[in-house]
Amino acid sequence: MTQVELYGTTLRDGAQYEGISLSVENKLTITDRLDLLGVLYIEEGWPGSNPKDAEFFERAKRFKLKNSVLTAFGSTRRANVDAANDPQIQTLLEAETAVVTLVCKSWDLHVTHILETSMEENLAMISDSIS
Repeated sequence: MTQVELYGTTLRDGAQYEGISLSVENKLTITDRLDLLGVLYIEEGWPGSNPKDAEFFERAKRFKLKNSVLTAFGSTRRANVDAANDPQIQTLLEAETAVVTLVCKSWDLHVTHILETSMEENLAMISDSIS
């Protein structure tokens, strides 16, 4: 038997669509509906990216789901900053979700031109952020 596990990004990726502006109540309602549908992981967005998302994550700590696990989305620590001192990493931890999804750079062009760091530092950023 094949099992399919769904990872819903509607509340982060879908909310980036032009003209979409979800309130905290909208996000809570959508979370409830995705839970009822049985979506295993619901990616709620980037905690602390704006006051509305900060409020959502605070309220989501008390949200009781039957089928789903809430996830927070973020990136690795910044170059040359300890993960323990990186505000974005701290915000991910403060969200208190059971799962955190980290986006990491793997293409050397992105590492050197977007992150403006070395490949070695990039690996350290990934390792430190996961730790």
